[in-house]
Amino acid sequence: MKTFMANPSEVERKWFLIDASNLPLGRLASQIADILTGKNKTIYTPHVDTGDYVIVINSDKMVLTGKKLESKKLIWHTGYIGGLKEVGYDKLMAENSPKALEKAVKGMLPKTSLGRKQFTRLHVYKDAMHGHEAQKPEQISVKGARV
Repeated sequence: MKTFMANPSEVERKWFLIDASNLPLGRLASQIADILTGKNKTIYTPHVDTGDYVIVINSDKMVLTGKKLESKKLIWHTGYIGGLKEVGYDKLMAENSPKALEKAVKGMLPKTSLGRKQFTRLHVYKDAMHGHEAQKPEQISVKGARV
């Protein structure tokens, strides 16, 4: 029996639409990362980009479980002396919720040129309006929704 290896020229990419209303940030990010890498397909090959496009709408309505909204912080360094910056997720989710989701998904992708290419296929929007109707995205439901 031979091992199947996907050929980059034979990969068919689809567009998926995900509504992030009442979904936990981490669970949503992990399922988006699986779609971007192609792990949800039977032709998945680790060194070939077999992933699909993902459109996420209503990122303002995502939730963080437990006390993460008050206690979790996004920390980065500017590269200058004394340039350690931090912002709480309560402020980040209120002002720039797409950035919170993008940061979570990017951390779950490979730290290689392949991962950087896969990340470019993620499109996150604050509300229900998006400009990708021409691609005819297929709406999928994500497990882990809070009722």
